[in-house]
Amino acid sequence: MLVGNLLKNLAEGDDGESVELLLQQSGIRLERIVSHGERSPDGFWYDQPEDEWVLVLRGFGEIAFADGRHAILKPGDHLLIPAHCRHRVEKTALDEATIWLALFLPRANNNSSDQAEDVAHDAQRD
Repeated sequence: MLVGNLLKNLAEGDDGESVELLLQQSGIRLERIVSHGERSPDGFWYDQPEDEWVLVLRGFGEIAFADGRHAILKPGDHLLIPAHCRHRVEKTALDEATIWLALFLPRANNNSSDQAEDVAHDAQRD
C-alpha cells in the first residue's frame, strides 16, 4: 500500500512546470502536474492519441480549443478531452500553484471529431 498527499511536496516558486508520474499500467497513465503561471507556447496545440481527463485540485487553468472555445477550470472542476481534440493551456494561476491531475486513457472506440466539439462546447464557462 502506498499513501501520499497530492497537495504536498510541490516544486516551489518559478521552477517551471513539474510533471510527476503517479501510476502507469495497461495503457493508463496518471500524472500530477504543478504549474506556476505556465501556458502552452504560442501556436502550439496538443493533439494526443489518447483521451485525457483533467481535474484541477488547486489554482485554476484555462484550456483553449482549436475551434476558439475555452474552458476555465477551478478547484474541483474536471474535463474529459477526447483523443485528437486539439487543445492548449491558455493560462494558469500566477499567485499560487495550480495542481492538476491528468489521467490518460486509451481512446474510446466511439470518439469522433463531433464529440470533441461537444466536449469543448460543454466546457465553455463564463
